[in-house]
Amino acid sequence: MNDLSHRQDGAAPSTAEDTAAASEVTELCARLIRFDTSNYGGGDSRGEREAAEWTAGLLSDSGYEPVVLESAPRRASTVVRIPGEDRDAPALLVHGHLDVVPAEPADWSFDPFCGEIRDGVVLGRGALDMKDMDAMMLAIARSWARRGVRPPRDVVMAFVADEEDTGELGAGFLVDRHPDLFEGVTTAIGESGGYSLHLPDASRLYPIAVGERGSAWMDLTARGAAGHGSRPGPDNAVATLATTLSALAAHRWPVRIVPAVAALLDGLCAHLGITVDPSDPASLAQLGEAAKLVEATVANTLNPTMLKAGYKHNVIPSEATAGVDGRVLPGAEEAFFATVDALLGEKVSRSFHSFAAPVFADHESREFAAMAAALRRADPEALVLPFIMSGGTDAKAFARLGIQCYGFGPGLTPPGFDAWRYVHGVDEQVLVSSLEFGVRVLEDFLRSDPLTVRSDR
Repeated sequence: MNDLSHRQDGAAPSTAEDTAAASEVTELCARLIRFDTSNYGGGDSRGEREAAEWTAGLLSDSGYEPVVLESAPRRASTVVRIPGEDRDAPALLVHGHLDVVPAEPADWSFDPFCGEIRDGVVLGRGALDMKDMDAMMLAIARSWARRGVRPPRDVVMAFVADEEDTGELGAGFLVDRHPDLFEGVTTAIGESGGYSLHLPDASRLYPIAVGERGSAWMDLTARGAAGHGSRPGPDNAVATLATTLSALAAHRWPVRIVPAVAALLDGLCAHLGITVDPSDPASLAQLGEAAKLVEATVANTLNPTMLKAGYKHNVIPSEATAGVDGRVLPGAEEAFFATVDALLGEKVSRSFHSFAAPVFADHESREFAAMAAALRRADPEALVLPFIMSGGTDAKAFARLGIQCYGFGPGLTPPGFDAWRYVHGVDEQVLVSSLEFGVRVLEDFLRSDPLTVRSDR
């Protein structure tokens, strides 16, 4: 375990005002972790109602008027609107999810839902994904209530269910059934971005997500002639599907550099004084930790993930099915599906298990500039650049309302702390110092007026 409770280089000293939220963010994070909100998928989850009600209780005690909404029994989300100084200004949405992926206790060195604070870290499932951000949101709201602070514009905070599955019982439900909760909202922030990465020259990069690849989860079906396993089977559905899956897995998708990825690469190369070939993993390695931001977003991808066929060794089944996970860059949908259909051929059909289109926001906007400015005030040496997420978040649901969505959950960690190792992994933990840094940056951004910030960076 990492003992990283000391102040990180580059973090701005806190003031009496901005320590108000930092003083309780750690305890809030620990308490949230103690709610086992494991989401097993397919509608099977636990603990979301209890966590949503506890969250709403804290907000109510602070004088706010949150609502708790169930999309299905025990699948609850909490939403609150904090009035701003200018009620006519475009509002901001800050969203975090209360559910977590399951954890197998036997694999962990501590109870996944212990929520302990030990040696400068908070331990437990959700510490980084994303009860840390939930705790920051709560700490800021409660601090504002105690101090009588009003943000410059309305801030809507949403603590949602089901993000770790399809999101349809959380953000999707809110968007489809309760869009009035987000009236006037033009911009949203959520996971994942605004955290530090360490570059080969020892400088710090803070990437802000300005888009996500689309998620195309598809079911593939091959049909053939049923028969006895002892006789030749030229029309074998299992063999057809296996050959098709091999072709899909072996396909090399062409490099396609979208504007945000180009801005990330250009900024990194200029900063480091290097040239990078995005199609060459060895060349990307020059970027150090930042290579992970690029390698999965320079092309579409498709991976076989599930297989099902037959019921007996000596029976050739008439049908075989597979699940595949396709990820699609913004603007590449037509080419992606045309390629998939060509590789499937005539004997394999496809249908959607779920599909969420790619989303993207303007990385030259004043909102992006305001986030970057808040990071630089906390860490004057910060290099802030946009990136595209390889996976997906609830941004895909909120984007359906025409909201520009960014990934901005600030944090600061030292070299050697591999957050990607912990997210969805074992022994998940977040640094206390990172929580305190993050809540100061987040509050700084929430109290800024983007109209006063230059967008040319």
